[in-house]
Amino acid sequence: MGNKLICMTKKDGNPRIGSRSKRGSMSKRKSAIEEEMLHRQALAMAIQQHQLSQRFDNGSLSRRIGSTSSRRRATANLSDPLSNTISSNNKELSPESLDNMKTKKFVLVHGEGFGAWCWYKSISLLEESGLLPVSLDLMGSGIDQTDTNTVTTLADYSKPLIDYLQKLPDGEKVILIGHSSGGACISYALEILPEKISKAVYVCATMVSNGQKPFDPFAEELGSGELFSPDSKSLVYGNGTDKPPTAFMFDKQHLRGLYFNQSPPKDVALAMVSMRLVPLGPMMEALSLSYKYETGRRFYIQTLDDHALSADIQEKLVRENPPQGVFKIKGSDHCPFFSKPQSLHKILIEIAQIP
Repeated sequence: MGNKLICMTKKDGNPRIGSRSKRGSMSKRKSAIEEEMLHRQALAMAIQQHQLSQRFDNGSLSRRIGSTSSRRRATANLSDPLSNTISSNNKELSPESLDNMKTKKFVLVHGEGFGAWCWYKSISLLEESGLLPVSLDLMGSGIDQTDTNTVTTLADYSKPLIDYLQKLPDGEKVILIGHSSGGACISYALEILPEKISKAVYVCATMVSNGQKPFDPFAEELGSGELFSPDSKSLVYGNGTDKPPTAFMFDKQHLRGLYFNQSPPKDVALAMVSMRLVPLGPMMEALSLSYKYETGRRFYIQTLDDHALSADIQEKLVRENPPQGVFKIKGSDHCPFFSKPQSLHKILIEIAQIP
């Protein structure tokens, strides 16, 4: 009968009318209410930490930034019909599958300018699956009170992640998930503490090779010469204008086009009051990677409608530094935890179950 109205007859002969579509509408309203509550909680948290956050300067960058130049559109593995809804009945993991999983702890590492707050949808979905997500603030990010301008090395930037991994009990491993430039942090962790990492998942991330900088992939897309010109309004000189720049931040207009071209307005609003400066030193530091990193179990998740790191650039990263597996999300911008949370979640579950 599909969603048509169903008529049932009571014992007294009067018809009793019920509707599957009505039940479906109630379920949708319930999901919408739950999502609204999550948004409000996250937004409230962001506003509280707003004094720690750096506001954007008005300015402009090259027209090439955020452009949708000719980019190859690969066939996606997943669409996301429930992209903006967190399901309250997440049943993707059976009890048997959950019991058989050796690694249930996920450590979520944010990208440039973001913080632990950006993973709130993924955290909810993973917890509903019976898994153990942990989201960290890198140094100078989120609610970490370190002055971003003083974070000069990748080791400094990644310290909260390395400290967390070092404190794990002997024999315990985690699945690392890194977004955007957070990919450099999980690569660094693979090099330093490979015994603590079961799998490393790069979400539209800077999975660069030995000797490359985390910013190199972005430079191909954005044009580093214009971004770092003396007239650039994106640069911050924390030690004075007579010293090298210490951080950068895109202005609001370009952030929307680069990172959030498919994200819900509420999540964009959350990001606008929560994002902080990006420390320049770690982004411009060449990674020193050896066989420890190369033999790690790496997986890559491509976002096919990404304006900050195009599908072509992501494909190049995969081709030059092959991971064990590649997954693709159709219709996702640079922030799939906002624009396609269900698709991202399904892929993370699939990767977690790979023997």
